[in-house]
Amino acid sequence: MQNVPLAERVRPLKLEDFVGQEHLTGAGAPLRNFIESGSIPSMIFWGPPGVGKTTLARIIGETLQLPFVQLSAISAGVGDIRKIIADSKEKGRILLFLDEIHRFNKSQQDALLGAVESGNILLIGATTENPSFEVNNALLSRCQVYVLRELSAEDLLRMAKQAIEKDAFLKEKNVSIEEDHALLQYSGGDGRKLLNIIDMLAMQEKSPVRITDEKIQKALQNRQVIYDKAGEEHYNIISAFIKSMRGSDPNAAVYYLARMIEGGENPEFIARRMLILASEDIGNANPTALVIATSTMTAVQTIGMPEGRIILSQCAVYLACSPKSNASYMAIGAATDLVRKTGDLTVPLHLRNAPTKLMKDMDYGKGYQYAHAHTGNFVEMEFLPSSISGAKFFEPGNNARENEMREFLRKRWKEKYGY
Repeated sequence: MQNVPLAERVRPLKLEDFVGQEHLTGAGAPLRNFIESGSIPSMIFWGPPGVGKTTLARIIGETLQLPFVQLSAISAGVGDIRKIIADSKEKGRILLFLDEIHRFNKSQQDALLGAVESGNILLIGATTENPSFEVNNALLSRCQVYVLRELSAEDLLRMAKQAIEKDAFLKEKNVSIEEDHALLQYSGGDGRKLLNIIDMLAMQEKSPVRITDEKIQKALQNRQVIYDKAGEEHYNIISAFIKSMRGSDPNAAVYYLARMIEGGENPEFIARRMLILASEDIGNANPTALVIATSTMTAVQTIGMPEGRIILSQCAVYLACSPKSNASYMAIGAATDLVRKTGDLTVPLHLRNAPTKLMKDMDYGKGYQYAHAHTGNFVEMEFLPSSISGAKFFEPGNNARENEMREFLRKRWKEKYGY
């Protein structure tokens, strides 16, 4: 039995034994209501590793008494999905738990659509990545999304106590926790890691096993930094890395960068996140940041590790020390909001393309003025649809580069930018 990990040996099969996620599983909470009603939609669990995504899926399977099929998107393909769909049509509804669903590409996700919509498959996906970015809209619209949180110290200690009381091997070894600081520190909010540490110490020592900070530190001192590699990122660390650069703190940025590198994070993932930040948080305050971040991505792909860590560090420091602006990010957000509210507004006639005589006869392109034919390569003319004429989405930030842009716009558009 000891060959089976402790997390698997003590995995709860009833909601009453589940630890954590009270906002979803507590009295009156949405997931508990679904489970108790027996009417459960397809859903996606989004959260860091070791917080109960798989366990909740299994509890749902037990409650509904459905055949439970678990696949990992790392190794599964469209063929596996099609076989499960065929089985569901022949044998009845199946609960498909798809771990790391964010690793499925669009065509693989699309293969699920029909079966999910028809109800033949109850899909429960698990992801450590934001499903808004990693799951295609068609599949996302057919699923409820629930956010699972990192387990608190209280949750972890309750989980440990439950395991010690229920697991036959731990009871045989007479395990007790005398100190919990190191246990909580090395677990990092991950219940699976917590149970693995307890199991490891129980296997190494004779009964009675007394868990102390010193024993845990000694057992783990030569192990790699605790970090979630299987799920692409550890939410807290990547979030802290991004926020440190956004907050112009190069010291914190390189610290969290080192945490990710030592944890075995994919360097291209780190470079990709910096590329996003260069546009989202720096933008035109320093357009060179985007060039540097793009070059970093290319260099890391060319050189690889361990030397690539130096390039990543250089880029992280540069981005942290760069002036910041989210003006472009805010502009596209404001424009998108208006598009969603107003729909497909008519493009003004003078801006329309007129490749045929009929279109010209209908005044397509009539009145358009070619900017380069005017002084300063500018002519004041309305480019927006008439119903939103004069709307402004872009507001330059307060930094040297965008102050220049503001002055440029003021001289041309006057009232719109302050004159």
